[in-house]
Parts: sequence; C-alpha cells; structure tokens
Amino acid sequence: MNDTATHGGRLPQVPFRLPLIAILRGITPAETGEHLDALVEEGYDAIEIPLNSPDWAQSIATAVREHGGHAWIGGGTVLRPAEVDTLQHLGARFVVTPNVNPALIRHAVAAGMQVVAGFATASEAFAALDAGAHMLKLFPASTYGPGHVRALRAVLPTVPLFVVGGVTPHTLGDFLAAGSSGAGIGGELYRPGQPAERTRTHAREFRLAHSGHLR
Repeated sequence: MNDTATHGGRLPQVPFRLPLIAILRGITPAETGEHLDALVEEGYDAIEIPLNSPDWAQSIATAVREHGGHAWIGGGTVLRPAEVDTLQHLGARFVVTPNVNPALIRHAVAAGMQVVAGFATASEAFAALDAGAHMLKLFPASTYGPGHVRALRAVLPTVPLFVVGGVTPHTLGDFLAAGSSGAGIGGELYRPGQPAERTRTHAREFRLAHSGHLR
C-alpha cells in the first residue's frame, strides 16, 4: 500500500504500489501486450483500458492473462452494470467511472470490484462515497487545478483522490502537494498508434516526477 496525500494528519490508503494509473485509451488488442510490458517494467501496477477502446474486452483479457498476477487491470469509462459484469468475468479488479452513478457504484462494489468514481464537486464526491466508492477521480484536473484539490481535502474524509485530465510531469508535484494521492495519466502517456517505447519514455517521466516529489 502506498500512502501519499495527507488529510488531518492521516494518510489515505492506495492499493497500488505506484499511485499512477496508466490509461490506455484507444489501444487495440494487437498493441496491448508490448505497451503493458513497458508499463510494468517501469513499475506501474495500475493499468486502465477504457471501454470506448476498440475490442476492449479482448485487450483486457490479454492484460489480465499476461499481467494480472502482478498488476491491477481495470476498465475505464464504465457506464452500465452489464459492463461491470463483463469486467468481473474477464478478471479485472477495478472500474473507473466518468461520473457519479450511485446504482452503478453499488453494483460494482457488490461484485467485489474496487471503484474509482469520477467527480467534480464536493457534493458529487460525497454521493460517490455514500454509494460505496473506494477512490475518487477528479476530472478534468487541469480545469480545476491544485487549489480545488486543496479545498476538497478540507472537507473530504480520508480517501484516495486521483487527479485525471491534463496532468503533466511538470504539474504532478503541485497536485500531490495540494493533497491528491496520485494521478491517472491518459493522453500525456499514450495516444493510439504510438510505439511502445514512447509509452515507456512517458511512463518513466511521470514515475520520476512522482518520486522527485516524495523526496
């Protein structure tokens, strides 16, 4: 477990060794293996494949088969209970939602999945937590900024809070200092069609930015 952001002197418990969720939006099954290899070799153990990616179920099945023993594989942009059921069947361990849907969150929790719920306001955050969400995802983080995270931390309970959307290696430290537990990295990490070595380079930049903040 990693402990990163503070709140009231306590540290939220993050189930990932490295609290950076790698988001591979748009990846195809043929690309999945080499990109996951690069991420795992760079120390990433939380990898999200959004469900608006081509043939996402096949990609997630490949990810679970090849790396499920040492990394958390999850599905993102999850909108429907049936998608949760498919993810559970595939062996995914967490779901990421783009919004607060209490019925969906409760369904995923009942299925034994960890839930990272997307939110923007304090009201949405509390609604997600009341439904059973284990972690929160502030999106889009670049729009709200570190000040929004700092203000939220003043009222939220001790819960992992990830910032997603427009976070770069240069801004990551500011979000962590404001109270975020980590980040979800999408377009700044991976864009469809890019070579795996570029994914590796971007992943390393974020990992070093995170470790530099901790020092």
